[in-house]
Amino acid sequence: MKHLLFILLLLAFSLVGCAHRNGAIPCPTPLDTAYHYNQETTVFALNQTTSKHSEIKEDSSGDSLEFFGEDTKEEVVKVADPLSPWNRAMFHFNDKLYFWLLKPLSRGYRAVIPTPVRSGVKNFFRNITMPIRMVSCLLQGKGRAASAELSRFLINSTVGVFGFGNPAKRWPELSPSEEDLGQTLGRYGIGNGFYIVWPVLGPSTLRDSVGMVGEWFLDPVSYVHPTEAYLEIWTLDKVNETSFRIGDYESLKEAAIDPYVAFRNAYIQYRKKKVEE
Repeated sequence: MKHLLFILLLLAFSLVGCAHRNGAIPCPTPLDTAYHYNQETTVFALNQTTSKHSEIKEDSSGDSLEFFGEDTKEEVVKVADPLSPWNRAMFHFNDKLYFWLLKPLSRGYRAVIPTPVRSGVKNFFRNITMPIRMVSCLLQGKGRAASAELSRFLINSTVGVFGFGNPAKRWPELSPSEEDLGQTLGRYGIGNGFYIVWPVLGPSTLRDSVGMVGEWFLDPVSYVHPTEAYLEIWTLDKVNETSFRIGDYESLKEAAIDPYVAFRNAYIQYRKKKVEE
């Protein structure tokens, strides 16, 4: 029952948010947006495709989008796509999932929850996923980056009150580039394999999918039981994260001739860039 109440609460946030913004319920009708696969890939795709079309606004929280302003005039990296029918079907599914569920929930959540609270939740989830980044750094021989990740975790977990604060941001050297196990496999010379779009999780490759399995074991949230509690925490993380990025995916979709191809190319290009860092 408590899990059902949690979902109903999020739905209530959605309705309140729509009423707050539009002055009436219900929420906007379908067909005006698409699923936001993951924050960094979307930002990179936007930088690739919308620089010629429109200016992307910064979120009111003050968080700038990482890839804005970078020169992305690079040759597009090719990747095998033998599962194209499946991938396009999952792209369509995720697209509708974003519009019909994730975006309304995130808009309502953003309308109800103050920005400082949402930023604190964002900091908390980033802080507890430190093991993924630190282990990835160690496996790539980046000892200094691994040390920075651990130091950042200790400072934010204590002075920052369990990671809700981010006092470590005062020291730029404690904010190394993001690392994950997919990048680690790439550093060892393992190629992408083939492209695949997972339901809910979004774009990936065979290599990055294997990396995600390893990351699941390194993510402390994965060990939360029962499963319903894990799903609630995971949902909160995704809704909170999306509340900072509403509109990014829509801009990409409007600018792209074929959004599926645009996302695929942007994802592969972005992952190549991350592996080479």
